[in-house]
Amino acid sequence: MLAITVHTENGARHPRVTAETLAALILGIGGPDNHFLIVERAPEVPDFYIQVWHDAGGEYMLQHRAGSADRHFQVLLDGPEPVIAAMTGWARLQDGWDDGLDWIRLALAEEPVPPLELDEDDRVQLEGRLRQTLVGGYATRAELAELAEDHLVSGDRRPVSPAQARELADRMWRERVEEQAGWEGETDPDRLTRAFAALEAAGMTARENFTCCRSCGQAEIGGAGSPDARGFVYFHTQCTDAAAAGHGLTLLYGGFDGSAETTAAVGREVVAALAAVGLPADWDGDPAKAVEVRPLDWRRRLGG
Repeated sequence: MLAITVHTENGARHPRVTAETLAALILGIGGPDNHFLIVERAPEVPDFYIQVWHDAGGEYMLQHRAGSADRHFQVLLDGPEPVIAAMTGWARLQDGWDDGLDWIRLALAEEPVPPLELDEDDRVQLEGRLRQTLVGGYATRAELAELAEDHLVSGDRRPVSPAQARELADRMWRERVEEQAGWEGETDPDRLTRAFAALEAAGMTARENFTCCRSCGQAEIGGAGSPDARGFVYFHTQCTDAAAAGHGLTLLYGGFDGSAETTAAVGREVVAALAAVGLPADWDGDPAKAVEVRPLDWRRRLGG
């Protein structure tokens, strides 16, 4: 698998594809609603991407950007083969992936972003909220920027513009990507995802970071998975925030028939799945009590 995410014109997102899948996606562009691909690193690095545009019968316009407007390049190519070679090399971080192509630098004009003028309390509050969301690990860059823009809104007061929000979110996103680059091997959230995948495969509806709270989760979990699921397990965003703050993770579970017996059986299955991946579970078998996963070292990689 390549450490990339491919975005297509129709809004589809293809994470961590193989080189063969990337080539097939490139070969498929050129028709209605399928003219371009954008390829980003996984985890995403702001302003680092490669993209291609093609209309049937025309040239391939290949571009890549390496961090800023003065590092944005383009080349026109007659066929898909050099596009596939360049995009695959970029995805693999190969030295010299861009050699042999007649790149030109595009002169892109970008409006400067005014400095963000906040008092110290607002700045600490805003950056603390963004950091909490980054540590939680489930937000996209776009969602983080939206949070940065909206968090301090009060009535008609909107102290952070969309451009300032994107700039702040991107700076903090880069810092988190650099931080997680030093992590080695499987983390506890990686193990949790494996446990949830196993439960899903065994006939459960298993959802991470699902809805904002327990009330919404209980109301919506029935429609979130297969109609023949035997039961469910999930945690909501408030649980994620608690885990990110070092307090362990609360898992909510149950059976769709509403019986205590089924709920207890689902709880036992959840505990067994956690044990299978090496995660501890604090639960005494009471179906009225949540499963607590602790101690837990919450280091969730951005982009999953």
